Amino acid sequence: MLASFLLSVREGLEAALIIGIVLAALRKMERTSLILAIWRGVFAAVGISLLAGLALTWVGAEFEGRTEVIFEGTTMLAAAALLTWMIVWMRRQATTMQKDLEGGVRQAAAGRDNQRALFWLSFFAVGREGLELVLFLVAAQMATDALQTILGAVLGLAVAIILGWTLFASSKRLSLRQFFNVTNILLVLFAAGLIAHGIHEFNEAGVIPSVIEHIWDLNPILNEKHVFGELLTAVFGYNANPSLTEVMAYLAYFLGLGIIWKRLERPILSEQSM
Repeated sequence: MLASFLLSVREGLEAALIIGIVLAALRKMERTSLILAIWRGVFAAVGISLLAGLALTWVGAEFEGRTEVIFEGTTMLAAAALLTWMIVWMRRQATTMQKDLEGGVRQAAAGRDNQRALFWLSFFAVGREGLELVLFLVAAQMATDALQTILGAVLGLAVAIILGWTLFASSKRLSLRQFFNVTNILLVLFAAGLIAHGIHEFNEAGVIPSVIEHIWDLNPILNEKHVFGELLTAVFGYNANPSLTEVMAYLAYFLGLGIIWKRLERPILSEQSM
C-alpha cells in the first residue's frame, strides 16, 4: 500500500503541476475559452491509462505457471527501468519544465487548429504520467495484494490533487525541490526492490541462474512473512534469503545509478553557476 501511495502521490502531483502550468498560461494569455480543450485531453489520457491498466492485468491473468512468472519478472524490470528514467528525466527537466510547457501552450494557442493542438498537448503530457503510474501499480500489486495497491493509489491521487490545488490556489508554496529529492530517494529504493523481485522471478523460472540459491537467511531475525517483513518486501523488495544473482543485481543497480547521477551533476552545477 505504501509503495502504490507514494507512486501515486509523485505521479499525480507531476500531472497536477502540468495541468496547473498549462491553465495558468492560458489565463495569462486571456485565452480561457481554450481551457475546455485542455480538460478533454486530460480526461482522455486518464481513460487511456485505465484501459492500459485493465489490459495489462488481463494479460497477466491469462498466463499460468512458468510463463506467468516470466511475465511478472519482465513487468517488474520494465517498471524499474521506467521509474529510474523518470527520476533521471525529472532531475534534468525540473528547472525548465514550466518554461517549456508555457512555450508549448503559446505555440499551440497561436495555431489555426488551437483546440486540437491543446488537446494533444495535455493528452500526451498527462498520458505519460498515467501510463507510467499504471505500469508501476501493476508491478507493485505483484509484490502485494490488489486491494492494498488500489487503496494506496486512490489515497495517493487524492493527496496529489489536494497538493496541486493548494500550490496554485493559495499563497503557500510547497518546496518542490525538497519534495522531489525526498521522493527520489524512496523511489530509487523501490526501483531497486523491483529489480531484485524481477531477478527472483527469473530465478524461479530458470531464465537466470541463482548461482547460489540462498547466500544468507535473515528469517530468524526479520521474517519476510511477518508484518514488518511483508511491508519491507512490498515497498523495498526485501528478501530474507536472496540468491547471489538477486544481490548482484541489487548492488549493480545502485552502482549504475550512481555513475549516471555523477554525470548529471556536472551539467546541472555548471548551469546553476552561470
